[in-house]
Amino acid sequence: MIPAVELDYVRTLAREKAAIVIEAAKDYLIESRLEPLAKREGFASTHEFIRSMRENRGPGRLHDAAIDALTTNETLFFRDHHPFDALRQTVLPELLAARAKYRKLRIWSAACSTGQEPYSIAMLIADKFPDLALTGWDVRIVASDLSDTVLEQARAGVFSKFEINRGLPAPMLIRYFQQSGNTWVIRDGIRKTIEFRKLNLAEDWPILPRFDLIFLRNVMIYFDLKTKRQILSRVRRVLAPDGYLALGSSETPLTITADLKSVPVGRTAFYQYGDER
Repeated sequence: MIPAVELDYVRTLAREKAAIVIEAAKDYLIESRLEPLAKREGFASTHEFIRSMRENRGPGRLHDAAIDALTTNETLFFRDHHPFDALRQTVLPELLAARAKYRKLRIWSAACSTGQEPYSIAMLIADKFPDLALTGWDVRIVASDLSDTVLEQARAGVFSKFEINRGLPAPMLIRYFQQSGNTWVIRDGIRKTIEFRKLNLAEDWPILPRFDLIFLRNVMIYFDLKTKRQILSRVRRVLAPDGYLALGSSETPLTITADLKSVPVGRTAFYQYGDER
């Protein structure tokens, strides 16, 4: 049993360092996610691990590792598939037509986890818009996450059979991956279109380019209202006036800001600010 004072410490750490809200009813998540880390670090118990963090107040390696362990990194290729259908059929054709003069496209996959989302976007572009590479288009994808662990795997582009079987169409597996033992490795042509960066959405952002499309899916649900408003305010500054924002299927900005408008596209919806900033 972890003492209440230590559970409070972990909840405060998660909130202050990553804006992750862990309700008291979900204290079991703290123990289940920190216990394997405590063992790897050589502690006899999760209690001792947390006590060590409290005695050596961060930031420090153990604190970073704890935040990493507490972060939910659930992801899969072409997650929910409807946003990617809309991307292929409507959103990308519209953006490409609007940017035909300069032939430049910028996309941000925020909270990219182990890379399935940005790789899905890159494969979709390569598969459905092959002429872009032949006609001099400058297409760049920035993918970010606060976890060094997931970014390491994302940069490597190495996936297990289990990960491959979650959402990846067989033709794309054949076309864009090569097998290496029991794993599959993304081909360099796709990997080189993506720049992976460490970025904590809840902290001050570094200088970012102006994006035409931002995927901010399935991450806002973990933040409190204040943090959500701060994030969407920053999104507004880096999203092109006619750019699109994609949120998760269970997420809506309607209770956070009145500035975003829903743009129904097929069986999903994207969001736009649609005004001069």
